[in-house]
Amino acid sequence: MSRTGRVPAVLAAGALCAGASSWSFVQPAGLQNGAPQRLRATAASRPLADGEAPKFAGSAASTAGALFVAAAAATALARRAEGEVAVKKKGVKVVHGKEIPWNLFSPKAPYQGKVVKNVKHAQTLTTPTGDANWETTHLTFDHGGNVPYLEGQSIGIIAPGPDKKGETPARIRLYSIASSAVGDDETSKTVSLCVKRVVDLNKEHVNREVGEDKPDKAGTHFPTDKVYRGVCSNHICDLSVGDDVMITGPTGAEMLLPEDPEANIVMLATGTGIAPMRSYMRLLFNDKAGQNADGSIKFKGLAWLFMGVPFAKSLLYDDEHTEYKTKYPDQFKFDYAVSREDKNAAGQKMYIQTKMAEYAEELWELMQSPKTHIYMCGLKGMEAGMAECFGPIAEKAGVDWLEFAKAMKKADRYHVEVY
Repeated sequence: MSRTGRVPAVLAAGALCAGASSWSFVQPAGLQNGAPQRLRATAASRPLADGEAPKFAGSAASTAGALFVAAAAATALARRAEGEVAVKKKGVKVVHGKEIPWNLFSPKAPYQGKVVKNVKHAQTLTTPTGDANWETTHLTFDHGGNVPYLEGQSIGIIAPGPDKKGETPARIRLYSIASSAVGDDETSKTVSLCVKRVVDLNKEHVNREVGEDKPDKAGTHFPTDKVYRGVCSNHICDLSVGDDVMITGPTGAEMLLPEDPEANIVMLATGTGIAPMRSYMRLLFNDKAGQNADGSIKFKGLAWLFMGVPFAKSLLYDDEHTEYKTKYPDQFKFDYAVSREDKNAAGQKMYIQTKMAEYAEELWELMQSPKTHIYMCGLKGMEAGMAECFGPIAEKAGVDWLEFAKAMKKADRYHVEVY
């Protein structure tokens, strides 16, 4: 999922679908067997030399995506409690007492990665639906272990341009990361994005007059229309294996997983808002980094995905969702809301809130637990949809939904990245 943000000259600002420290259901290095398991939160534990990148989860130098040194975390928390001001490190941000990778690469000094073959997913994930914006691609970039990131963070991509203002190269575009910290290949050297090609016809902004639009990599073109093609989304969707890609970041601390392996994760995603949710699910249900020595998963809670799309052909990663449901039926659920094809019993179009309403009592009960976290990524209307769905049931329980949601946000259990 992507969003254009205003970016300072040096650091990328803001993040998409990326509150708390970094997490993976991995026991930190140095802990004795039988010690409480925690989600991964890694950091460099010494001052960095000039030009040296800190080693975080996802760094190539680490084992299984790298583990946070427990003593460093304890020291950081103790210093906070004592009021000691921590020395800032390049490429590091402290969130809730833990260090996470942050803006290691800036727009003025990006990292040059390469597009690599993605074995499991073809580049184009969807087929034409009738909309101009139908193509969605899953691309994997090799970063050589130099751009460590955490599940729920974002990276920036710099397109050659020109952009709407004629700038070359274009300003960065932030994209939610769709792979776990170890990457789709689990080498800790790759990062994947899920990007939808933006094509607007006969609207205010135009960068191709009638007759000027040429076929893109998917073979789509609109020669009889005035066309605006999103500069970065089209750049990414037209990339081929071996092409260079300019990466900034990572950034984002709003959409990171909770620390408790027994947490419940309720996920709401529209379209490419599925990206951070996929990063979570890869960690929880697929990667060795999220498994015990015997192959069982470290995650002990419930993960429940609600995904909204206009057409069934637009559903992304359905093969993975089906696989997780088959392997872990007691810990993973998914429900789709296909708005232009499905309706509920009352004849209403099936949006996310419409689908969630079918499970309102169960979800409301789940949200009463302090272990339950809500994650939303995609269209802005999702928050209003939540109020529509849970307002009546909250009122019935003598609770104001907006106040309840506000309390969840304060408790760092309500995570939202919408556009």
